[in-house]
Amino acid sequence: MIRWLDILKAANNGNPAPVQKIERREEEWESILPPEVFKVTRKKGTEKPFSSEMCSLFDPGLYACACCSTELFDAEDKYESGSGWPSFTQPLGMNLLAYKKDRSHGMYRMEVLCNTCDAHLGHVFQDGPLPSGLRFCINALALKKVETSIRKTTLGGGCFWCTEAIFEQLHGVLSVRSGYAGGKSPSPSYREVSSGMSGHAEVVQIEYDSAIISLEEIYAVHFNTHNPTTLNKQGADRGTQYRSVIFYRSEAEQRIAAKCIQALQDLFDDMIVTEIAPFQGFYEAEPYHQNYYKQNPEKAYCQKVIQPKLEKLKEYIKRKDSNQ
Repeated sequence: MIRWLDILKAANNGNPAPVQKIERREEEWESILPPEVFKVTRKKGTEKPFSSEMCSLFDPGLYACACCSTELFDAEDKYESGSGWPSFTQPLGMNLLAYKKDRSHGMYRMEVLCNTCDAHLGHVFQDGPLPSGLRFCINALALKKVETSIRKTTLGGGCFWCTEAIFEQLHGVLSVRSGYAGGKSPSPSYREVSSGMSGHAEVVQIEYDSAIISLEEIYAVHFNTHNPTTLNKQGADRGTQYRSVIFYRSEAEQRIAAKCIQALQDLFDDMIVTEIAPFQGFYEAEPYHQNYYKQNPEKAYCQKVIQPKLEKLKEYIKRKDSNQ
């Protein structure tokens, strides 16, 4: 997660190198860009507030630089700031944007530019929502929407080492990261979460291709590979940090989660107690927690706890395939 301190370091010490650099003379940009886009992106102009419907659009997708098509922001990180310009809490990566101190108009601001082509995008401020606390205030004319089938979901079902290992096996899942969510403690550490006092649960954030695997299937795997009927407990792991939970990003996802619980309840003798809560942020866990099973397959925990869960996954997939 990018924070204000990271932005200050980049502005003071030099921005990270972009994947590629696109350089054109001003007259070249003027010849290929619409006049209003050229004015904003190459002449550091500012569009009128509330002049674009992009401010109130929150459909899934990505937002790319209007000049060079570099993908910069995810619609998932877009929110209604009330400022009159599209606002985001995070870019897709640290090396995608460049930051420059701006002392124009009698005020101190931090300018945001496309790190690939140096297009002026807008400014970033420290008055955004948690957990990042950032507001990337971007001109709509500097962006273009890109449709994508890539989605994210965040869920927990006990120790994230187990959950991570399970979802890494699924076709259509692009990445799985272990971390913390659902609490109020900012930037929690593993020690804080393990104490049970942070309010966070151990979770995984899954990036998946919805054209290959549906959210319903991801939820079905989740319910079939952990015990959703035990409150704050999975095996020997006890505490609110091990609760069964699904964090939804939209009302549609909330309905899907509730529908899955309703459909699967008859498979369990006890009531499903999985928490369905709004997603408010994900804190990535320390590096040694990532890919834990792949890195430590011979450790006792992996053999005694994770491996049986993977066998359970195989049984579920086999049973599902036989019923099709």
